Order: sequence, then C-alpha cells, then structure tokens
Amino acid sequence: MAEFSITTQISPATCRRSLLVTSLLAGICFLLFTSLPLSSAAPADSAPALVSTETREGRLVVFDDVWATINERYYDSRFHGLDWDLQKLSFRGLAAEAGSSRELYLVLRRMIASLGDSHTRIYPPEEKFDWWRPRFVSVGLSIKEVEGLAVVGHVQRGAAPERAGLRAGDIIESVNGKPALTLVHSKLTAPVISKTAPAMSSPTSRFRAFASLLDGPAGSSVEIRWQGKNGKERIALFRRDWQQRELELRVRREGKYAVIEIDAFTKPIAVSFARALKEKLADVRGVIIDLRNNGGGDTEAMTDIASSVVSTGSSLGQFTERSNFSFPIFTRSKSVFTPERITLTNLPMVVLTSERTASAAEIFVAALKASGRASVIGTETCGCVLAIRTRHLLPDGGLLDVSELDYRTAAGVRLEGHGIKPDESVLIQRSDLYSGRDRALKHAIDKLNSR
Repeated sequence: MAEFSITTQISPATCRRSLLVTSLLAGICFLLFTSLPLSSAAPADSAPALVSTETREGRLVVFDDVWATINERYYDSRFHGLDWDLQKLSFRGLAAEAGSSRELYLVLRRMIASLGDSHTRIYPPEEKFDWWRPRFVSVGLSIKEVEGLAVVGHVQRGAAPERAGLRAGDIIESVNGKPALTLVHSKLTAPVISKTAPAMSSPTSRFRAFASLLDGPAGSSVEIRWQGKNGKERIALFRRDWQQRELELRVRREGKYAVIEIDAFTKPIAVSFARALKEKLADVRGVIIDLRNNGGGDTEAMTDIASSVVSTGSSLGQFTERSNFSFPIFTRSKSVFTPERITLTNLPMVVLTSERTASAAEIFVAALKASGRASVIGTETCGCVLAIRTRHLLPDGGLLDVSELDYRTAAGVRLEGHGIKPDESVLIQRSDLYSGRDRALKHAIDKLNSR
C-alpha cells in the first residue's frame, strides 16, 4: 500500500507507467497504477459533483456509471468467468433502494468484491485522498496472526491504545464482545462470490482476516479486550480516526551491513536511494533491503532502483491489457528523474518480505530473485499485482479504480493471486514482539555473514 498522484500522459513510444498502492481501514488493499497512452480526461478533482445520491435517480446514475466503466475497462473481458450482466441485475435494485450515500457505496463495494480483485476499488466523495500521502482509518494499532493468535503487531506511539497499556505482543481476546478468533473464522469461511478470491487457507486471506479485525467507519468506537504479557486481561473502548502515513526511505547500519527500509517506490525515494548508494554504502559489505511494509509505488521509481542492483537491459516483466497488447519493462542505465547515470552496485544483497509486500514491490522482488541477485527472507508476498491506467471520476464526485492491465514476470509467471515465496521463511514469535527482536533481520545478517 500506499496512495499516490494520478497518472501522467505520455507517448506510445515512451510507455511510462506508474504503480500505486493503498492501505486502508487497518487492513491492506493494493492498487497498481500505470501510465500508458490515455484518452484525454480532466483531472479527477477538477470536475464538480453532477448528481446527488440522496435521490433514487442519482443513485442509479452512479451505479450504472460504475457498472459500465468496469464492463468497458476491466482487464479480463471474461471477468474470470463471473457473469457481470447478472451482477447488474442482482445489485441495481439494491442500489436504487439504498437509504443513503453510505449504503449505496456499501452495495457498490459488494458488487465489486465479486470480482475478487483487490485493485478495483471505489471511494465515496468524502474518502478521496492524495495517493502519495496515504491515509487510513485506525485506532492506532495493527493486528497480525502470531502463533495462531490475534496479536498486536504494532502500537502507534502516543496513541490511545499505548496510553491504555496495549503493547506489541499482547493477545486480542475479543472485539466488541465477540471472540477475536471467532471473527477471523467468520471472515475466512464467508461465502466466496468470486472464483478468483484467495482460498481461506492462503497466507493473504489469513493476513487480511486478522488485519481487518478492527475495521469500521471513522468516528466510530470499538471495544477491545486483550491479554498482556503478564497474562492479565484488560478492556477498553477506542475511537477510529483517519490517520496519515508518510512514505520514506530509511538507511541505517547493522555492523558492516546497510539496512534500507523502503516504504514505497516514489520519485523522491528513488532519488534518495541513488544518493544513498553513493554517500552511505561506500564502506559496507552488503545490503539488506526491507520491503516488509512496501505496498508498491511508481513503476519508474521501482525501475530506477532495480536498475541499481540488476544489470542494464534485464526484463522486469510486462503488463498486458484486455486486447492482449503488452507493455514490457526493462532495467536501464539512465534515470528518468535525474540527469545522472544509474550507479550499479554488486554488493551482496538480501531482501526482506511479508504479506504486506505488494504490487511494484513484488515485481522488484521477482526480478532480484530471478536474476539470482538477492536472497529473499521472510514470509510470502501478497500476490496483488494488477494495473490501473487512470482513476475514473463518478457523477457524484466519488472515484473508481479499475484494474485495466494484468502483469507477468519475465518468465511468464502471473503474480496476481499467487505471490512470491521467500527462499527462507522466517515467522515472527510473540517473544520477538515483546523483546523488539527482529528475527528476519538477524537471519539476513547471518546469511550475509555466511558469504
């Protein structure tokens, strides 16, 4: 995830492309944007709302626009075997009778969910945001599966949960009075509408089920009962609020190795990465690239960074539209962001991944793994790699993102719905969270030491 600026129009010869990702509502949802030759269209925020969803007619105008846009743009003209015409018949009446704009968008999201596509998403007018500065609804903590339990993975510093005594490693016993594991099981065993939805046993499905335990609208409250390190149980009520995430690149030393954490692939981060190669890696013996919280980003930025570690002219795979026309990506010797040539490093390298590693980050990992350039350590990636040409402005001012391009690696492997398995799997333990120990990072350092 990740949220970013709208695409840039270019010539067919250049085929510039951007990949975007967003993390929403305490879970993760991935978007991959690409800039390709586009039809002329006004910027998404420039046109005023044309209809009101407070009326039946207005709701039908919005619904029909959503259905028709997906019908026209979706990358798979067969919709994975889903009867898209039947979906219109099933949901149009529900949309017409929705009691509010919020209910309308819940109906639209249910219809879109039938595609089993985490990239195709819809946003009501009040939820529009800047893709490059992602925002999400949260109480100030995240939940993940650890040792089969719903465990606090991170607590935001200074947030209400921290003040209430919640710590990373604590077990979430119940949410709003319902056992956490029962809620997870309900999410995993809910009827599957789409043939392409991940199986309930898949790492991605399980990750989403645990991560979304606290989901809910901004301004609402959620009651959490948890068990601390000492085994004592506590209960408290927390408010869900919008929060902003800043996308950064961080470089630090771990002995003779450099650890580079990349939150997303953006132009500033690509420039910072190039600068780090010249200024901060001169005396290191190896590099660890941490993509465990990287949900994607701009393709040009990802390509610039990949070009720093994989030989020039290497294939990074290709995007394919519904007409089967393809757009290949290759590493290069010249950056599109600066006048300087790209510096290629041959330092030994390890990449850290997790279920949050998605979209452009998965393309990056696949390229390094295929070239033998780096070992991959951690857990399986999301398997969320599709692309969107441009955001569609809805008649009421909302936004619709439609997956218009599929992706395959240079070897022809489709990552959507599959993800990338690490070379060495390292699972986190509760004791690691309490002690602050980074088991995967230690394993990466040991791997570099062995070389």
